[in-house]
Amino acid sequence: MKKLISIVGVRPQFVKAAMVCAAVAGHNQKHAREQRVKHLLLHTGQHYDYEMAAVFFQQLPLPAPDFNLGVGSGTHGAQTAMMLKGIEKVLLKEKPDCVIVYGDTNSTLAGALAAVKLHIVTAHVESGLRSFNRRMPEEINRIATDHIADLLFCPTRAAVKLLEHEGIRDNVYFTGDVMLDAVKTFLPVASRRSVALTDLGVSPGKFILATIHRAENTDSLERMRGIVETLCGLEHPTVFSVHPRLREKLNHEAAYQKLGRELARARHLKMVAPLSYLDMLHLESSARLVMTDSGGVQKEAFFVGTPCLTLRDETEWTETLHDGWNKVAGVSPRKVLPLARELWAGGRPRTKPALAAFGDGKAARNILDSLLELNAKKKAS
Repeated sequence: MKKLISIVGVRPQFVKAAMVCAAVAGHNQKHAREQRVKHLLLHTGQHYDYEMAAVFFQQLPLPAPDFNLGVGSGTHGAQTAMMLKGIEKVLLKEKPDCVIVYGDTNSTLAGALAAVKLHIVTAHVESGLRSFNRRMPEEINRIATDHIADLLFCPTRAAVKLLEHEGIRDNVYFTGDVMLDAVKTFLPVASRRSVALTDLGVSPGKFILATIHRAENTDSLERMRGIVETLCGLEHPTVFSVHPRLREKLNHEAAYQKLGRELARARHLKMVAPLSYLDMLHLESSARLVMTDSGGVQKEAFFVGTPCLTLRDETEWTETLHDGWNKVAGVSPRKVLPLARELWAGGRPRTKPALAAFGDGKAARNILDSLLELNAKKKAS
């Protein structure tokens, strides 16, 4: 397999692709020119401001994108259509042997659709996850991508079984989770380099870290009211990383401006722009409690051993529920606030997080080895 193209567009995908880039670089260092793999990076531009995108290319082993479509924000249909057009143009020019897509975003689906229709081998990293909530655009993206991709790389064995239940059994691989690779690699770096605790004026084990970004929450005024009441009702210093889309609503949409004022009045809340990957890792590992609707943040909290409350009605990462490390809390303050008090008072569960459910910390290498092995078999047949 001589040429790969990874398609990315949002923060978690930058982290995942960085580990695959590192695996390819390691392979190329050990092999002669004729055995090396060319790995190109296509950034759709779904996340485009500095905090959401550029800083990741500076901090991670992630080369500057070979292609940047600059799509930006928009409705799901318009955004996906623009991505399809741009991705197809690149693929027709480059003619890669394989396209790799990551996760569950519009960039994922657009990349898979463009590649499959051009009969290019398509690999889906983080395949087989289900929340069973089809109101989530991410769920639609996951299902569609899994059912059209050629190679399915699963982060957990439970994901393999879910694909089997849907009748997908061929070319399904348990590789482990590339985000575990990243945490194992970069947590020590974050501990040495990050000054986020000092900058934010919080102490290890004495603050809560919160993030909210999913459309099911941010686009629902009712759910956001519950989340804001919850955040304002917390009794301890809380760092709230505010997604640009939510900040725009709080600042400019009349129905949300009242919520923005309530948040601004809460003295224990520190509202900050999205954090860099290293700062986020350091805060996740230093917090007493994490509260989030992000799948990636749920996992990272689990990997670093920090209790988490998931502000959704379900989670696709059921492995993180092990021994109460993560609890699905919804958004009602009547449920969330007592759970937050309980976790703050009780500290961390006695057992360690069951990291083996997410593989051996070598998922990116496992993915690359699978691609190379499949390519060798294809040549031999």
